[in-house]
Amino acid sequence: MNKTLTERIFGPKAWMGLAIFAAITLILVPVLNLVVPESSALHLSTYWVTLIGKIMCYAIVALAMDLVWGYTGILSLGHGIFFALGGYAMGMYLMRAIGREGNYQSDLPDFMVFLNWKELPWYWVGTEHFLWAMLLVVLIPGLLALVFGFFAFRSRIKGVYFSIITQALTFATMLLFFRNETGFGGNNGFTDFKRILGYHITAPSTRIVLFGLTAILLIGFLLLARYIVTSKLGRVLAAIRDAETRVMFSGYNPLPYKLFIWVVSAVICAIAGALFVPQVGIINPSEMSPANSIEIAIWVAVGGRGTLIGPLIGAGLINGVKSWFTVAFPEYWLYFLGLIFVLVTLYMPRGVLGEARALLQKRGECA
Repeated sequence: MNKTLTERIFGPKAWMGLAIFAAITLILVPVLNLVVPESSALHLSTYWVTLIGKIMCYAIVALAMDLVWGYTGILSLGHGIFFALGGYAMGMYLMRAIGREGNYQSDLPDFMVFLNWKELPWYWVGTEHFLWAMLLVVLIPGLLALVFGFFAFRSRIKGVYFSIITQALTFATMLLFFRNETGFGGNNGFTDFKRILGYHITAPSTRIVLFGLTAILLIGFLLLARYIVTSKLGRVLAAIRDAETRVMFSGYNPLPYKLFIWVVSAVICAIAGALFVPQVGIINPSEMSPANSIEIAIWVAVGGRGTLIGPLIGAGLINGVKSWFTVAFPEYWLYFLGLIFVLVTLYMPRGVLGEARALLQKRGECA
């Protein structure tokens, strides 16, 4: 059933929509931002480029969550930790790239000088090299997911217990990163970046390159996810979600399947975090807060889990509303977010995409 749903969603119209999205993000947006003069009404400001780029990063995270929750039935309330770890790995490189242009004109990052560090911690060694930092983006979250997932799945922890454990892991890591002596900037985290690969990070051309790279990876991960869920592996994952005991009686060991998709999802989240940091310009422990991880699950629920495209829509809708709501009524945003989740759970259990598809089918039958 899930395979059929995914194939229907990725029909000819969906492929055309994907092509239009690629044309807009890779051609139209750069032209409107770099070529069209600022005095023109058609000019797209850097603020909007950054905002859309940030939302696309969140869409990648929602896609990763859909793989483990929508297709495998593993509800994680700790995916924020993978997103943040990828962001911190990128942030370490960006902090080293500042060089002696910091406030203290030292080879050490400013926060280390302020805290009276005399030398780099051992885990910072090599982070001045971009390729090593990118390797850390993948390895650190991937290894954490592998070790945590192995022991959790081997012990057959699932359901609400697994969700609570993932949230506890994220909360504990957030508290660790808040401490100044861990060498990650404490409460303030990393900020005031200067350049990436030698290019000024605030230059419009650099922003557009990061924006385009985010769009390309979003499309790439979407196609990868489609390949996974429509393959034999995807059918086994769906079977594990629907009836794990039956899968075991059929001769399959769920552990490697669950572990594989869990690690893949974590790595995708980490890459999204690495793309997020240079565009937004900051990374701090608040990205690991339990509320952020819960919000990721809400994106998927609102858009429609188990659909791939639905979570992207959910991430776009929620974060678009959030950008306006947190400016107009910042103190009420969490209440509003909770209300959205309750209403979707009660009246739109299939999410925006699922309800829209059901409505179109109903109209087709009536016609």
